[in-house]
Amino acid sequence: MDAGEEQVALYDAAGCAVGEATRREMRERGLWHAAAVVFLLSGDGERVYVHRRTDTKDVYPGLHDCAAGGVVAAGEAPRDAARRELAEELGVRTAPEFLFRQVFEEDTVRYHGFVFQARWDGPVVHQPEEVAEGWWMPLPELRRRLDDPLWPFVPDGRAFARRWLQDHAPGPAQPRERPSPHQP
Repeated sequence: MDAGEEQVALYDAAGCAVGEATRREMRERGLWHAAAVVFLLSGDGERVYVHRRTDTKDVYPGLHDCAAGGVVAAGEAPRDAARRELAEELGVRTAPEFLFRQVFEEDTVRYHGFVFQARWDGPVVHQPEEVAEGWWMPLPELRRRLDDPLWPFVPDGRAFARRWLQDHAPGPAQPRERPSPHQP
């Protein structure tokens, strides 16, 4: 089947599933939809898998990303889409953990990103139609690169990754404030 004819779930601006349309119609009309986004961490949590998208992708071709992901299909739950996309794009079969939902809007692209993470130390096998190349990147390097506006990175991935790194990614332990002996 032509990818443009694939039926995808439509969402409203509030994040509720409201119907379906073809992928082509969703893209042409800029309809609200949903996508699953999965950050793949190494087992020790110190690296994330980064890849360069193929030049034939319909959205953001040739740019870097640090998440596997894609549009939620009609009748599909975001968690199932996350599991499917992780297996299709990177050959990883594991159950991702849901972290948060975030809206992304730019030009005619607008959707609800359901963001997950998974840990993996096994092999990564690229889907050749979607992933040109990939590698493990230490989290501090990813933080630096995301701050570089010249690094060719997908805009939605940059937005989701910044929130993920701030709120959910493993990192150096933060010192805990000790309560004052004078406070209850």
